[in-house]
Amino acid sequence: MKHLFFGGIHPKYNKEMSTQITTFHSITPKQVVIPMQQHIGAPCTPLVAVGDRVLRGQKIGDGEGLCVPVHASVSGTVVAIEPRPHTSGRLVNAIVIENDFQDATVALSGNDLPLEQLDSDEILHAVREAGIVGMGGAAFPGNVKALSAMGNVDTLIANACECEPYITADDSLLRTDPEHVLEGMQILKQVLKPNRAILAVEDNKAEAIAKVNSILKNYPGIELAVLPTRYPQGAEKQLIQALTKREVPPGQLPVSVGCAVFNVSTYAAIYRAVRLGMPLIQRIVTISGEAIAEPQNFIVRIGTPFHDLIEVAGGLHDKTERVISGGPMMGIAQSDLAVPVIKATNSILCLLKDQNGAAENPVCLRCGKCVSVCPMRLQPLYMYRFTNAGRVEELKRLNVLDCIECGSCAFTCPGKLPLVERFRKGKQMVREASAK
Repeated sequence: MKHLFFGGIHPKYNKEMSTQITTFHSITPKQVVIPMQQHIGAPCTPLVAVGDRVLRGQKIGDGEGLCVPVHASVSGTVVAIEPRPHTSGRLVNAIVIENDFQDATVALSGNDLPLEQLDSDEILHAVREAGIVGMGGAAFPGNVKALSAMGNVDTLIANACECEPYITADDSLLRTDPEHVLEGMQILKQVLKPNRAILAVEDNKAEAIAKVNSILKNYPGIELAVLPTRYPQGAEKQLIQALTKREVPPGQLPVSVGCAVFNVSTYAAIYRAVRLGMPLIQRIVTISGEAIAEPQNFIVRIGTPFHDLIEVAGGLHDKTERVISGGPMMGIAQSDLAVPVIKATNSILCLLKDQNGAAENPVCLRCGKCVSVCPMRLQPLYMYRFTNAGRVEELKRLNVLDCIECGSCAFTCPGKLPLVERFRKGKQMVREASAK
C-alpha cells in the first residue's frame, strides 16, 4: 500500500522485545523527584516546604499562565526542594519526597454524570487540575490545547501510531485497557463537538487493533483507522495528512486545518481525571534495548529515578553505550541516571556500543537522500550547511523551524552527518535572532 504522507522511512522496529512480558509490573521507589517543569510553559512554584508530609495525589506545585500543576505520586515527607537533573539535560527545581510506603491518598472526587450532562468548563477544569499534558512527548498543557480547539475543529484524532522503534507503551495500553482511552475520547468529544472522532493505529499492532475492534461498538461516533506502518506517522502533521489529506501550513498548528490530535495515553488520563478525580501521577513506560536485561513495560510513578527502573528490569549490560529518554530517533541521551520519569517519559532505551553507528569524520556526499525522506518537505543538506555557516536568513527562508526533529534524514544519511543536532542549533539561532 502506498504511504499516505510525503517522505518517511522504515527503520527496524524491535517492538517485540518489550512485549514478551505481557503483564505490567508496578514500581514503587524509596524516593521520588518531582520536577516543577514537566510541561511546555511556565514552571510551577512549590506549594509545600521541606519537612511537610504529603499525600499521594496531593497538589504540590502550581503556577500562573501556561502552566499545569504537579502532584505527589507517593505519600511521605518532603526532604528537599532543590535543582535536580532533568531529562532535558538541564537542572530543574524539584520536590524530593521520601516514600513512607503507605500510599495514603487525598480525597478524590470524580464526576459520574451521564456523558451528555458533562459541562465543558468543568471538564477542562478537571483536566487542568489533574496536571494533564500531552503524553506522547510534546507535554503541552491538555486543557489549553482543548480550549484552543473548541469551535475550531471538525476532526478529533487519538494518536496510537507509536511509530518510534522499541517503544510499546501506547500499544500496551490499548492491549490491556482500551476502554479508558475510548471513554476519554467520548469526554473530549463532549467538549469539542467534532464531526469525526478517529483512533489511528499502525498495522503492526494486531493485538491492540483486535482488542479495540472488539469493544468499539460500545462507543458510537468513534472510528478506528488502521494505517500502514511508516515512520514518522505518529507526528501529528503527518498523521493528519494520512487521515484527512489536509496539510498543515508551515508555521501553523493542526487547529488551522480543523483537527485536534491527542495521544491515547492522554485520553486515558483525561478519563481518570474526570471520572475518578485522579491526577496524573503515574504512566506506562517502556524500558527496552539490547543493553537492558529484561525489556518490558512498567506502570511507573512520576518522579521515579531512571536507575531504579533499570535495576528492576535486570540492570544494564557492561558494554552499554547510551541510555536514552524516549526512542532512538527523537529521544535525548542521558548523562545521569538519577533523572526522574516525568509526564512525557514514554520510554527508557538502553543501547550497546555497536549500535551507535556515528562516524568519526562525517561528510556530506550531496546525494539528496535526506531530501527524499524529509516528511516536512525541507532541504536538510542546505539547512546543515547554513547552520554551520551561521547564515540565519537562509535558515529562515528554508523554514528550519518547521523541522520536527524526527531523524529520518540522519537515519538515511550515508555520510553519518549529525543532522538533527545541527538543526536544533539552527532553530535556536533563528529564535535568538527573532527575539532581538
